[in-house]
Amino acid sequence: MTVRRVMGTETEYAVSAPAASHANPVQLSFDVIGAAADPERSRIRWDYRQEDPVNDARGTRLERAAARPDMLTDEPQLNIVNVIAPNGGRMYVDHAHPEYSAPETTDPFEAVRYDHAGDLLMRRAAASASAGTGHDIVLHRNNVDGKGASWGTHENYMMLRSVPFDTVAALMTAHFVSRQIYAGSGRVGIGERSETAGYQLSQRADYIHAILGLQTTFERPIVNTRDESHSPSDYRRLHVIVGDANRMDVPQTLKLGATSMLLWLAEHAGETGYDLAALLDSMALVDPVSAMHTVSHDLTLQAELPLRDGGVTNAWIMQVRLRAAVYEMGALVYGTDTRGEPLWPDKPTTGIMALWGQALADVAAIRHADDDTRLNMQPEASRVEWLMKWQLLERLRRRHGLSWNDPKLRAIDLGWAALDPVRSIFEKVRSRTERTVDDRQVADAAGNAPQTTRAWLRAAVVNRYASQVVAVSWSHLTVRRHDAPQTGEESYGNASRPIVRPSDLCSLDMSDPCAFDKAHMAAFVDGTRNADELITQIDRNITAGR
Repeated sequence: MTVRRVMGTETEYAVSAPAASHANPVQLSFDVIGAAADPERSRIRWDYRQEDPVNDARGTRLERAAARPDMLTDEPQLNIVNVIAPNGGRMYVDHAHPEYSAPETTDPFEAVRYDHAGDLLMRRAAASASAGTGHDIVLHRNNVDGKGASWGTHENYMMLRSVPFDTVAALMTAHFVSRQIYAGSGRVGIGERSETAGYQLSQRADYIHAILGLQTTFERPIVNTRDESHSPSDYRRLHVIVGDANRMDVPQTLKLGATSMLLWLAEHAGETGYDLAALLDSMALVDPVSAMHTVSHDLTLQAELPLRDGGVTNAWIMQVRLRAAVYEMGALVYGTDTRGEPLWPDKPTTGIMALWGQALADVAAIRHADDDTRLNMQPEASRVEWLMKWQLLERLRRRHGLSWNDPKLRAIDLGWAALDPVRSIFEKVRSRTERTVDDRQVADAAGNAPQTTRAWLRAAVVNRYASQVVAVSWSHLTVRRHDAPQTGEESYGNASRPIVRPSDLCSLDMSDPCAFDKAHMAAFVDGTRNADELITQIDRNITAGR
């Protein structure tokens, strides 16, 4: 009963080569990911056998023959498209984007550290690829090109499967529609192709067209139903695709933390007698997809959203009610202090609940301010990303008499997202933003795995025994026995790998993401000389029940 749970992020980056007029983004993505790999890591295969992209959380399966090709993310590729990062994360090519999947973490503050570590790793890879190819390769952390294309910034949460998925969907729909008011990263242009001049809260909202769905690249849903947990059978992974690619710490931390607290509410409401169903019924929107767009387009933060029960609400009230429900549950479970505050069980939970309260106070102040006042709201802008970006754009707009469809404003929007500090407008104002992690912590996270999940063991094996590692996935490690005879190599697209026989392999099932952390595994790693010996020793202890 805490904000702590296994969670992580996935970020797709926009890639371009400004000086190359006919650059292919797919090839550029291969260049970036190839530059992230050393010769030994480039031989390691991503193990797709545990992936199941057509399994639906609503209890059905989509026939593979009926699935669009871009849904079949478990299809092996013929080029080097996967690299295991030093921190246990994954860097790979996803369609026409280089992507970073952060290693598994156990609280939102740590998750943001490892999310931002991906920016650093990708920036290094792009610099190396630029040097290797002879043309400048540029990455942006954003979600849209303003011309109809969108790419993702995903969140993942491990949660109890015992919660009915209908409950999860109803709760998350209310949350995802309304959290844009403090979690949006801001965008110039209204509509998928920026058909209407203007500015909005979220980059992702205009590309959402369904309430529920298995798909992620077309008719994108508010709640994704892909049921691929990479964990024990009593847990599922909630895969979230509606979020923005935040540059600022606070909205990113709060996005992860508030969602985790609401999942805790869903998991434990029944134990305390809290009537979650009544809350969800009272917040059910007539048209959640339309509401998603309305909230993002409404800079007044006042837009009324019709409810199924005949009433109306708005995004701020929805978030206030959701936070109040978590508070009520917290008081029931933990009791309260002399101020009436729940006695939250740990520092991360206390921190997230405070951030959430501050965010709603910030939004309340913004709601009641006119544009002239908003231009000077520095404390609020240090925590609300869409507001800080709007302030930069609005000052320029007023100074030069620009309309919202002026290319200069679009250039600033793009510059905000640039990873390269020289190009990045965000880097010029970052010192004015409130931090939840510092640069030293991010640099450490780029090179070292989280200590509280299986990512630690994954990184330890790959970093120490890369020449023995054959395949890796989130839940499995497969290595070649150190005494297996070398029988040559086989070509695999643009890579070559040692030929191995099944009898030469040794595999470890790490489905429980919390059972293979540093505390449990360090002694095994320190006491073995070979990867297969390490895996054998771990497997024996698991079998013996130790």
